[in-house]
Amino acid sequence: MGTIPSSTGTPKTNNIGLTVVEYKGGKTTLCAGCGHNAISERIIDAMFEMGVDPTRVAKLSGIGCSSKSPAYFMSRSPSFNSVHGRMPSIATGTLLANQGLVAIGVSGDGDTASIGIGQFVHLMRRNIPMIYIIEDNGVYGLTKGQFSATADLGSKLKTGVINDLPPIDTCALAIQLGATFVGRSFSGDKKQLTAMLKAAIAHKGTVMLDVISPCVTFNDHEGSTKSYKFTKDHEEPLHDITFVPSFEEIDVEYAEGETVDVTMHDGSRLRLHKLEEDYDPTNKIEALRRVAQAHEDGEILTGVFYINTKQPTFMELLNMTEEPLATLPEERVRPSREVLAECMERLK
Repeated sequence: MGTIPSSTGTPKTNNIGLTVVEYKGGKTTLCAGCGHNAISERIIDAMFEMGVDPTRVAKLSGIGCSSKSPAYFMSRSPSFNSVHGRMPSIATGTLLANQGLVAIGVSGDGDTASIGIGQFVHLMRRNIPMIYIIEDNGVYGLTKGQFSATADLGSKLKTGVINDLPPIDTCALAIQLGATFVGRSFSGDKKQLTAMLKAAIAHKGTVMLDVISPCVTFNDHEGSTKSYKFTKDHEEPLHDITFVPSFEEIDVEYAEGETVDVTMHDGSRLRLHKLEEDYDPTNKIEALRRVAQAHEDGEILTGVFYINTKQPTFMELLNMTEEPLATLPEERVRPSREVLAECMERLK
């Protein structure tokens, strides 16, 4: 994505005087055509257009291909790459210490729905004010493409193994647990994903976005339900996992209420259905029903499923001071000797 020139030939700036270049990151090392790269581009677009100060953004991630993504956007923002599945704890601590930050966590379906499911559950129920993005491809991309917990029932590995376990729907789980902004998109839908990210930036509470993001390396075969496939007539053998062909990213655009079949490189399809314009995302019961119905219909429902702007955040529930704890002087955060003695006396 290049900087948009103005009519005078100078780079376009946003409402805080920055150009889009100042929101970019390092050069990606992910496979060409990986949906994760498209998500990074949409984050750059949304942050630039919303005029977010990059120095006030905290980027957080776990382990996996997805968790490398923060290196590819907003280089001026501080970041923390945590232990596998433990990003929610780091995010919680970061925001408790400095709730003035805009936090964006990037995780994968393995990092979230398997090893990190316990931490994900508690982050969702606390309504921590952050954006949590799951780059969802249904496999463990860094460990040779095993099924993740979001892999669809009946999906097939490159080895021919069929998944016989039902998937965890992270959106349904997030809605049930208490997240206050929940939605799903497709990495190739630039218009929808950018709009959802801009709304997420403006939301005060936990935003959970599950983004279906094709993996061109391990979930690329006939029978996969989430991704691309090596072209069958390619001269390289399919089992040679060291070779990754260069695929173009898939782009798709369709209107509210429509269903579209997105053709993958091998001819297989993902069936996407976008929520209608008159859908009421404030109805929690209806949101859960629509997500469940989409599973029954064999569709991937996209859009904002649920939003609640009235639920207090975790910081409000704790009655925290508006000043970041990290900036408070020692005398305000450290109990005096007299207070400690009084506490000890009460515990006798």
